[in-house]
Amino acid sequence: MSGENELRQRGQNPPEETQETGKIKPDEMDSDGEDRIKLDTVGSAIGQDKNSFGNQLLERVLSGLPPRWRNWVIRGIFTWLMIGGFGFIIYGGPLALMLTTLVVQVKCFSEIINIGYAVYRVHNLPWFRSLSWYFLVASNYFLYGESLVDYFGVLVNRTEFLPFLVRYHRFISFSMYVSGFVWFVLSLVKRYYMRQFSLFAWTHVALLIVVTQSYLIIQNMFEGLIWFILPIMMVVMNDVMAYMFGFFFGKTPLIQLSPKKTWEGFVGGGISTVFLSWGFSYFMCQYNYFICPIEYNEYLGQMSHSTCEPSANFLPQEYALPETITTLKTVMGLKPTMTIYPFYLHAFFMAIFASVIGPFGGFFASGFKRAFKIKNFVPVKLHKKAGNHLKILSRQDFGDIIPGHGGIMDRFDCQFLMATFVNVYIHSFIRSASPQKLIQQVFMLKPEEQLTLFYNLQDSLTQRGILQP
Repeated sequence: MSGENELRQRGQNPPEETQETGKIKPDEMDSDGEDRIKLDTVGSAIGQDKNSFGNQLLERVLSGLPPRWRNWVIRGIFTWLMIGGFGFIIYGGPLALMLTTLVVQVKCFSEIINIGYAVYRVHNLPWFRSLSWYFLVASNYFLYGESLVDYFGVLVNRTEFLPFLVRYHRFISFSMYVSGFVWFVLSLVKRYYMRQFSLFAWTHVALLIVVTQSYLIIQNMFEGLIWFILPIMMVVMNDVMAYMFGFFFGKTPLIQLSPKKTWEGFVGGGISTVFLSWGFSYFMCQYNYFICPIEYNEYLGQMSHSTCEPSANFLPQEYALPETITTLKTVMGLKPTMTIYPFYLHAFFMAIFASVIGPFGGFFASGFKRAFKIKNFVPVKLHKKAGNHLKILSRQDFGDIIPGHGGIMDRFDCQFLMATFVNVYIHSFIRSASPQKLIQQVFMLKPEEQLTLFYNLQDSLTQRGILQP
């Protein structure tokens, strides 16, 4: 009867019972079916129960250390391995970074979708996994096709079949989505409607979180590798430094969703991130490899990002100081002005976002894992005072592919927020009209349209006295 009361409280009527048996007819069951959603086994179902060979091996090797220090050593080792691997990928250039972004996107999507499958337990339904991955392909086709048009217009125009795909790109993308939508409706199974519609929504939220953000990450990269590498490093630096400060000095819990986070770690990590970001900014501003936009070079026949005229953001500029400071510096025999890179200011705002707002991506992920019992509360002692205990979340993650860190999504939950902020920041405060991009768009026009544009531009320049008649 408690189940019936719960349904009535939610505004639903319980299924009627038959007169013969008093049992619910199969055809009249609610759309959850007989095996209602159970969250207790989600952790083991998605493969993050810490029983992988790698985790077990590390636990045995470091068994002599206390659990707290054992976790610290494992996290430290794999943090440096990931940083080294990221440096190697940077050396591989833009293409390697783009491919890595796509691989990370697919893995993050897989981890989120696997949780949905484990929660709603629809493994026996036909085509449902295929549908999720089909929508991933369709969304990537739409978003990355837009980038192909924007950044590789000259290359597209030289290929026979690509202009057709570009001209009808949005129609093709819409047709792909509609096909998936029809496919979903035809795959609906009686008694599982609620679960199927829940997973349909789950898939679209995963696409919004993962695919859209990875698209923005690659868009940032085209503005110059510094806009891709530095924000990622800021999040990593903040995460590492917050962990270090919290490990050694943390006493005051920061937020209930993630009780292991402390105010000491939050503040110490934020201040460290700002100063470390300035150091990395100075280093990267010295090299065209990092600051030049990625553009297709028709003379080289490939993408190029190492030869350009640096913009004013990456050149030292002199700035006047307040009169009091100027007088003091003059008395001390120092230069009354200050010479810095304007990019330092942009780095400062990005570092502030990475330190203050970025962690909320992690808090969001913690709440998500807690909601679906991927995280569970276990009582641990917070202080040495007797009786002073706090329920702390046990270490449960989206996966266990990276020992000490969890799954790929656990490492990139803050990166997606950061990518969106950087993209908005670039379009709001940095980016201006690019003659190169306008030329690429002109090359996409038909020959007669290019001639019309040429004559109109020529007439306009002549009338303004810029060209001689």
